[in-house]
Amino acid sequence: MLEQFDIDVPPWTDDVSKHPFVTARVKDVATILFQRVAKGEYPFGTRLPAERDLAEEFGETRATIRQVLEFLAAYDVISRRAGSGTFAAYQRPASSRRASVPFTGVLDTHALAETASPFAMNVASSILEPEMVRLATIYMSARDLNELGEQIAKLEHIVTEADLFATLEEEFMMTIARGTHNSLIVAMYTILHEVRQQPQWAASRRQGLTPAKIKSTQRLLRSLHDAIARRNIETAVELIRLHVSNMQEDMIYES
Repeated sequence: MLEQFDIDVPPWTDDVSKHPFVTARVKDVATILFQRVAKGEYPFGTRLPAERDLAEEFGETRATIRQVLEFLAAYDVISRRAGSGTFAAYQRPASSRRASVPFTGVLDTHALAETASPFAMNVASSILEPEMVRLATIYMSARDLNELGEQIAKLEHIVTEADLFATLEEEFMMTIARGTHNSLIVAMYTILHEVRQQPQWAASRRQGLTPAKIKSTQRLLRSLHDAIARRNIETAVELIRLHVSNMQEDMIYES
């Protein structure tokens, strides 16, 4: 018997056109996995267990589990990438999202994290961060630059600790945001920062931070720091655009 949760209805309940001939057992297993994704056991962007592990858990053949995963992928509950694995990709329907509640003056970053797509995040970052860096390069004070220098030094000491690196990376970028001395820019970047701290986004970022990726990001952020310190606006903006592009590429490969 399936566990019952007060969560979303599986998408195939109202749309049977994509896989009308799968067996009842395939749908049973798919429903269990869907419930896990929908209630956050597998947050957005995180990797699901391997086929062999799911086959052992459910007492099914790998061929049956493969059908289950293909079924879920057809309804965008998961995404599959050859050589990388299977990742949670479910987005709640607009009618059930908390972000659809009329704005009350209090920003719900958890709701934003649930409803924002990776594409939306990349667009927001590519619009905001280059302008933020441009302003910071012009307006950062000596004290701001000193703080930024201390942060890049901390970042450069990390070799393998992905969680710590991701945290310090965000602090580095928040220092740049504050260095614009523009309260609206700081507020807008704080929204991006808070969304990135939500589990479904943080997990995705940390998964991609291999030692090699940490090292390459350290080099890029050091170059960004140096360009800002030299007041080289053109170079600083190009570097942050490269950083955003790299993060977008990592997200695509992780999804």
